Amino acid sequence: MLEVGSKAPDFKLPDQNGKIHTLSEFKGKRVILYFYSKDNTSGCTKQACGFAERYPQIREKGAVVIGISKDSVESHKKFEEKYGLPFTLLSDTELMAIKAYDVWKEKKSSGKVTMGVVRTTYLIDEKGIIVKAMDKVKAADNPQEMLEEL
Repeated sequence: MLEVGSKAPDFKLPDQNGKIHTLSEFKGKRVILYFYSKDNTSGCTKQACGFAERYPQIREKGAVVIGISKDSVESHKKFEEKYGLPFTLLSDTELMAIKAYDVWKEKKSSGKVTMGVVRTTYLIDEKGIIVKAMDKVKAADNPQEMLEEL
């Protein structure tokens, strides 16, 4: 996990509509940047829907939400449409941002060790500095915690 006070690494990734985004285009706004493992899984759906529910208040506080996983653009589009997600989902199939933000880790599941995305959320200030970093977040609680941080 990256440290609070460090500069957030920039990225260049496609969203659910295929449009390319960079972190630097959000300068002047606070960014809730969250990494999750997979579209349409129970925890990731809870987290995404929680952010969607709170999105009007998050926007009122001058912030945006960006979700990143290694799912494809097409998968993100279906996820967005199925749940009416009002924010940007970025596809990182090459793990560029996922590795830059140090969220690609060993995970243990049913006694098996695999590599995967550890659910992690960063709050990045208007200047691109990490002001809050949370790893192993609880999917259902994370959106409210981040709203309170703003």
